[in-house]
Order: sequence, then C-alpha cells, then structure tokens
Amino acid sequence: MPEISLHKPYPASAVTEWDYTTEVAVIGFGAAGACAAIEAADAGAQVMLFERNSGSGGASGLSGGEIYIGGGGGTDVQRAAGFEDSTEDFAAYLKAAGGPCADEAKCDLYAAEALNHFAWLKAQGVPYRGNYLPGKHIEPTDDSTLIWSGSEAAAPFCDLAKPAPRGHVIQHMGWGGGRPLVDILEASARAKGVEVVADARAVALIRDDERIVGVVVRIDNQNRFVRASKGVVLATGGFVFNEEMRRKHCPDTFKLNDPIGDKDDGAGILLGMGAGGDAIHMDQFFTTCPWTMPESHAYGVFVNAQGQRFINEDCYHGRVSRCAVDQPGGKVYLLLDNAHFVQPMDFARMSIAGTGDTWEEVEGELELPKGTLSATMAVYNDHAREGRDPLFGKRPPILTPLDQGPFVALELNFQTSYFSFFTLGGLRTSTRGEVLDRAGQPVSGLFAAGRCTSGLPAWGHGYSSGMSLADCTFFGRQAGRAAAG
Repeated sequence: MPEISLHKPYPASAVTEWDYTTEVAVIGFGAAGACAAIEAADAGAQVMLFERNSGSGGASGLSGGEIYIGGGGGTDVQRAAGFEDSTEDFAAYLKAAGGPCADEAKCDLYAAEALNHFAWLKAQGVPYRGNYLPGKHIEPTDDSTLIWSGSEAAAPFCDLAKPAPRGHVIQHMGWGGGRPLVDILEASARAKGVEVVADARAVALIRDDERIVGVVVRIDNQNRFVRASKGVVLATGGFVFNEEMRRKHCPDTFKLNDPIGDKDDGAGILLGMGAGGDAIHMDQFFTTCPWTMPESHAYGVFVNAQGQRFINEDCYHGRVSRCAVDQPGGKVYLLLDNAHFVQPMDFARMSIAGTGDTWEEVEGELELPKGTLSATMAVYNDHAREGRDPLFGKRPPILTPLDQGPFVALELNFQTSYFSFFTLGGLRTSTRGEVLDRAGQPVSGLFAAGRCTSGLPAWGHGYSSGMSLADCTFFGRQAGRAAAG
C-alpha cells in the first residue's frame, strides 16, 4: 500500500473504496473555509467541510472580528464619518503595506471589490453598528465599527496614499468579535446545505494523474477517503505551532515566546507543497507587544539597547513591534514623560527599567554610555517643539516633546514581554485561489485561502489589523467559487 503522507499525494488508483463523495471538499472551518464553502454552495456545488477540531473557529475565531475594507469612494461607514477613500488610494496602501512581498494583482482586485465584499458580509448576517471611533486602538472595547487599524496616517504610507481609517469591526461588545463572526458564517454555510464533518484531520491529498481529486482524513483513528470531483480547498491556517517549519523557514520567531493561533501546524502548506505547490515568503511573520494600551503610550519614543531611535512611533503598533524585534540586544525601551506615563497592562509584561528627573539620569540608570539616549532625546525634543521629525517623519499630534519630568524607560524584552506572533508565509495562489506551482501554473484541482497562503498580509513590517480577515474571507470566496466552477 502507498504511504499516507502530508508530503506526497496518495494515488487514486490505490483507493479501494471512497468513504465520502462530494464535488468540493473544504479543509478547515475558520473564516476562510466557511467563506469558501458558502461561495461554492452558492455556485451550485455539493460541498463537504472537514475540520480537525470539534467545531468551527480556527485563528479567525480568536481574532477581534475586524476586516480591512475601503475603496470605491469609501464604505457607508467611512463616508458617514467624513472620509473619502478612492480605490486607487486603497490599492496603493495595500501594496505599500505588502512591501517587497506584495501581490499586486491581489491588491488591485481586493481594492476594486472590497465594497461588494462588505455588502456580501452584511448579506450573510454580519452586523455593523456604523459609527467611527477616533484615536489609536488595538480593538474597540465597545461595539464601535470604524477604527484606524494600520499605518495609514504615518510615514511613509501617508505620502503614498491618502489616509483613511479602514478597520471595520463586527458589532460586538468588548474584545473577541472573531467568534461571533465565524458563528454567523457557519450558520450561513449550514443553511446553504454544506455538510460539516468535525474531528476530521486531513493527512494526505489524493491525486489521479496530475489532478487532485480528493483527500484522506483521519476520523476516530481511521483513514477515510474523500472523493472531491471538482476540487479541494485548503483553509488550514499558518505554521506558528510547527517548530520544525519555523526553524527551517522563519527562525527569527524564536526570539519570541507567545505564538497565537489555533491548530496552526502548517499541515495545509505541507499538503500543497507535496502536490507541487510553491510556498513563498515563508520567513515573514507578524508580531506585536500591546504597548499602545494605554493609548497615551503612543506618544512615547522607542530606542534600542544602544539608545537610538529606529521608527516613527505613530505608525501601527505591529509595525513598531516588528521593527523592534530587528534591533540588536534582545530588548527595546519605550521612553515616556510624566504627562504620558500610565501603568501598562499587566499582560504586556513590560517592566520599568529606569527613571530620572532628566534624560541623562535615565541614561545612567540604563547603564548606557553618556551622550547616547540623552542626545537622542535632545534632538527629538528640539524638533518636536517645531512640529517636525526630520529623522523618521513622525507627525503631530502624536509627535510631541517629552519634557515634563520625571521620566521613565519601560523595557520591552523579546523573551519575557508579551510579543504575540504568527506566521504570514504560505502557498502561492492566484487571485482565483488556485494553488500555483514553481512555474506559476495551477495545480489542477487544488485551491487554498487564508493563512496557509501568502496573501494580502504578506509583510510583517507592513501589517494592518483586519488584513488577515479581509484576505481569508475574500480570497476564501474566490477559492470556493473557482473550485465549484
């Protein structure tokens, strides 16, 4: 008998009996899998969805339920708040946020279709209150809709695209809107006749000649063979919990100790690679330490272990954190004055490393060479009083002098502070969700969406909140429709 493996498709000729027969098989019941199943069912296909857990969720169910939406002149929520958002600006921002990893075709397509996608989400039953919450927030603590969720208003992004807030959050009191979002998508999928099989872990794809025609799933310790006549959609998440894959592809994540996800062990990526798919940007990851809680800390200044600034602190908290992890010395310091210091959240695990009535005293407490941190702050404050930051382009109102003593340096240590992280690299896919091989050609019968692919949130230094759910819901739909077709 051939081996059943993530790394090599099982030959269809060796299947003696099919345990399940369907047209489209979706693997993974997070938001990407749910949207793929909904769209495939709407296209008239028979759909079965297999989930290794006992119910839906995935990383989407652990999220804040925020989706990055704009373009077309703006959503109804953006326009009501006085923001115009052209498709061109939206696409330009997505490409800038994708940096050297940006898939321009995906950026252009999503920017053109995002308003239609927003209408589609509402049609599935996703509720939005419709109001705008100004300020710098990680997630709304109430049921507000629209927030600034990226680096839109910060350099260099604000010079490349007209800024607008684009984070659209499901109407839900408090944090954790991802769970009700997935619940709504699950209800829609089930109402459309999608058959869900839980506690079923995908262990191999099945190939007939050059086409993927099914999947082997393990249920109750038995291998079950699933025939999928039209296609298989992988929606299995990233690989943050696969230490072997991280060592091989994304070793910088071992600086950090707080992975976030569900069963993100890279299984779908391995299945796709085994079938001939190309995995790209596998070194990319997102990380953040929640230093902007309380919000006043956004007015602080970051320096590395040498006392030097490295970022404009008004950009997205994840971009700041990702750039921080690039710094030498295993830690960075957040500098604050008495006007902006509030005790940080306990779960951030940020400690006070130094205090003083002058920046020179703080420099001494941190045991930095004389004239390092103090000179950094002298240059910063001199320019901040003039309303400019010639080194990094930080903008008012977050650009403000830190000159009201006493002063404090908070330590963010990569090993001990709460730097949550997840992987961003994955299978290369077309805008239709087809898994592509190294020559850029589709692997016949195989589709993928969400974090097992390299999608809109492709570059850790340019991530914006809501991009993952935008990517997995929209391109999940694309993959489902293509598989059904």
